Amino acid sequence: MSFMDVIRFIIRRGAQSSMSEMEFLEAELKAWMTSDKRRAMLMGKAYAAGDHDIQLKTRRAIGEGGKVTTVRNLPNNIIIDNQYGKLVNQKAAYLLAKPFEVKTENKGFGELLKPVFNQRFRRTLKTVGEDCLNAGVGYLYPYFAENELRFRRFNPEEILPFWADDMHEELAAFLRVYTVQYYEGHTLKESVKAQYFTKEGIRYLTFDSGKLLPDVEAEDAAYLEVNGAPMNWEKIPLIVFRANSEERPLISRVKSLQDALNTLLSTFADNMQEDPRTTILVIHNYDGEDLGGFRRNLAAYGAVKVRDTESGKGGVDTLTVEVNAQNFELVLRLLKRAIIENGCGFDAKDDRLSNNPNQMNIQSMYSDVDLDANDMELEFQAAMERLMWFVVVALRLKNVESSDVEFVFNRDILINEAEAIADCRDSAGVISRETIVANHPWTKDTKAELERLKKEREEEAAEMQGAYPVGEEHGA
Repeated sequence: MSFMDVIRFIIRRGAQSSMSEMEFLEAELKAWMTSDKRRAMLMGKAYAAGDHDIQLKTRRAIGEGGKVTTVRNLPNNIIIDNQYGKLVNQKAAYLLAKPFEVKTENKGFGELLKPVFNQRFRRTLKTVGEDCLNAGVGYLYPYFAENELRFRRFNPEEILPFWADDMHEELAAFLRVYTVQYYEGHTLKESVKAQYFTKEGIRYLTFDSGKLLPDVEAEDAAYLEVNGAPMNWEKIPLIVFRANSEERPLISRVKSLQDALNTLLSTFADNMQEDPRTTILVIHNYDGEDLGGFRRNLAAYGAVKVRDTESGKGGVDTLTVEVNAQNFELVLRLLKRAIIENGCGFDAKDDRLSNNPNQMNIQSMYSDVDLDANDMELEFQAAMERLMWFVVVALRLKNVESSDVEFVFNRDILINEAEAIADCRDSAGVISRETIVANHPWTKDTKAELERLKKEREEEAAEMQGAYPVGEEHGA
């Protein structure tokens, strides 16, 4: 189904109106820019960077006429304990920080894949993983640079995909909308650019006042150029990575808990900083004109003048609220625990890690993050399968035949090395040497480690043969 077929179907299903392709794109883009889904993407990205709602906090009180007013002469602490950002880094590093393995039976094909899946790609993939956690989805765009296939990350909030199916498996087209800054004279201005990706190539547009117009600074182009001739991919060049099948961002699970944690810490700091100059005061026989003057004098001089009368003795009393630090600490622990549990993370200071923890305790601590990583890895395996389609096409342009490839993600889990090494040693003769080497805690590259073992055995055999030449008798 072509993208125009999708558009016609949507229009027919609606009001049977005569809507052009560009009008359809404008309507979809305007709805996307203010959608809840895009707003959640931006929120997740902001919270990961430490930009939280607590920054809007003010101290408020009932003022004149019963209206709520902002009070500016009270402590107004804004404290951010970014447990959400820590959770994102923790989950992305758990699945994607360690180098993944690219396994194939064809050694020659495997060597050709090394320049593609290099350290730069692995770093980019980890960033895409963080996008998936913050926004629910992440995107990679395949392109050629210096005659080599490369992958560029697109910000999730910039991409509006058009799907040909409800399961979001077949991509019909997509729009990329982003802002560029430029100087007009000495004035810094912004312009909203748009790129429209279809099977026919890329169209360059600008988005102004709700209208998509041709970009006079760029010409429409094909995706590739082979032997001087323009060519396009047979599939839409966008690899979609997901954190889960619902494309649900992590922030939707823990935002209320993170906000409560920030509010608790900020309020506690406010209460601890309350002093006689900002505490509620009860004044007896005050010798002054008005309470405003009293507060100003108190702030300026730190002193209060009162007088005695026949009816009573003057003085100043305070109304204070006792701050119970133990209650704050209890709620603080509960909130942090709730963030970890709802976000499916792990607590590196867990009591199960005290003394000498066994592997069962460690695995129990990692159970939640491991289950969440299973869903994410399943989605990433499917995305890597789509990515390999572009890799295979690029290599065929160089007359290289492809072979089956398997991606193995090595999770960054804490282990009891002594137990793991003992288990590997006890498994000799029961399972293959390759499986034992792959599961040894000191192994970084299974294939390279097996090659080193083979080389060592050959060298030892050669030394033994040199020490005892064939045909030479030994003994007394």
